Amino acid sequence: MADFMKEGFLNHISLDCVIFGFHNNQLKVLLLQMKYSKEWALPGGFVKETESMEEAAARTLEERTGLREIFLQQFHVFSEPKRSKINHAVKDLKNSGAGPDEKWFNQRFISVGFYALVDFEKATPMHDFFSEKCEWKALEEIDRLMMDHNQILDKALETLRLQLSYLPIGYNLLPEKFTMPELQKLYETLLGRKLDRRNFQRKILSWKILNKLEEQKKGGAYKAPFLYEFNLENYNTALKEGLSDPM
Repeated sequence: MADFMKEGFLNHISLDCVIFGFHNNQLKVLLLQMKYSKEWALPGGFVKETESMEEAAARTLEERTGLREIFLQQFHVFSEPKRSKINHAVKDLKNSGAGPDEKWFNQRFISVGFYALVDFEKATPMHDFFSEKCEWKALEEIDRLMMDHNQILDKALETLRLQLSYLPIGYNLLPEKFTMPELQKLYETLLGRKLDRRNFQRKILSWKILNKLEEQKKGGAYKAPFLYEFNLENYNTALKEGLSDPM
């Protein structure tokens, strides 16, 4: 970390990532706990002079999860003048005795927010220099976060819910094979409300983003439901062009 400044990071610009995962029918968010202040925070980072904002976000995401080429989308810019005035990462910096000049961290930072959708089972959470933990937290378990990170999380969730009406969601959050009830539960969790089973199935199938498999899920107490997988060609087309019959 002593070579931090040699990396050539841009002044005044940072990024914060809201990394969503879905596990045991719960929407989860990846969080870091600071070493000394013990506050919880969203994973974030800075932009190298040689990087685009998107490249910096992808690098940060890989450093925290070990994953590459996943769904990552910019959703908002956070520029309130005093948003980074109280940055407890500086306390961690001072206690560590290493890293960049404290004054560099105390400057005003405008942060670009990105949200990512990842496969919970494939992600390997890894903390950074300033933190001691990197863990998944269920959405309802999250209390106060560092700085304006609660606002960033709320805005990411709001954006995701709005996009559910005209873009497909699920490929990065569900396992390769899944049932229709599991997909419906994902949508209900994201939207925060119940959906009619028949209407949901009709709508999803009308988008032609799923392939129905011959396999059935085993181990249930009732009739085993059929398994599905995403039709990636149609799914990616829907991501680019939007859905013809929105949710």
